[in-house]
Amino acid sequence: MTQRREQAMATTILGVFSLIALLPIVGIVLTALQDPDTLSGYGSFDGLHFDNFRRAWEDGNFGPYLRSSVIVVVTVVSIATVLSIMSGYAFALMRFRGAQVLFYVLLLGLMVPFETLIVPLYYDFIDLGLYDTYWALILPQIGTSVAFGSFWMRAFFRTVPRSVIEAARLDGASSWLTLWRVLLPLAKPAVLTMVVLLFMWTWNEFLLALVMVDTEELRTAPLGLGFFVGRNTRDLTLLSAGAVIVALPVVIVYAFLQRHFIRGMVSGAVKG
Repeated sequence: MTQRREQAMATTILGVFSLIALLPIVGIVLTALQDPDTLSGYGSFDGLHFDNFRRAWEDGNFGPYLRSSVIVVVTVVSIATVLSIMSGYAFALMRFRGAQVLFYVLLLGLMVPFETLIVPLYYDFIDLGLYDTYWALILPQIGTSVAFGSFWMRAFFRTVPRSVIEAARLDGASSWLTLWRVLLPLAKPAVLTMVVLLFMWTWNEFLLALVMVDTEELRTAPLGLGFFVGRNTRDLTLLSAGAVIVALPVVIVYAFLQRHFIRGMVSGAVKG
């Protein structure tokens, strides 16, 4: 009886907090679908007006912005994922001189606030001729993503039973084959969880794009949304439609990978 009460209480609490989290999202979507001429208040609803998204798309010039975001995200996530898998494997299962020191140096990418690096990066990229290019957006995010990804994959590879690795070695597999043919299939939930996290962080990055690019075609979606908000401070329907357009790719990616994401998070929590 006590256990049922605890389960009912837990379900109720989770339901309440879910509603609290969902209400702003539902309010923004409903506002984006309203008639701008009859808008009576945030979160109210008087019909479906999908033309708001077309107006926001054209007025906000979101096409080039989304293309820039896709270029940056695909490059950052692809390179960072491959490097994180290899470095996580090396730090977890390979023994070499200075491994511990190198790992802690790599973790500086997680410990140092990114805002403190913006000014030095700005002048470095100007000197290198990379300012106002895609590389100014890609390279810093690869560095911070690999720092997290290495930590994440190292934690997973340390939980792999040694018997699996020893069996692969007995079969004549090299370290390279052991990683990609034996361990990587086992690491699929952890890798996909990392991919989702890196995708969200890279897609939502605003400060780096604000400082590092000046050409409009290079602006990412969050930065484009910021300029769009500055031009339409009073039109709530257009602002909400623009916010939905920018957030939609993240929602789609999470919807497709949510099972693997949850499995990877739960696996990491259980295995410690």
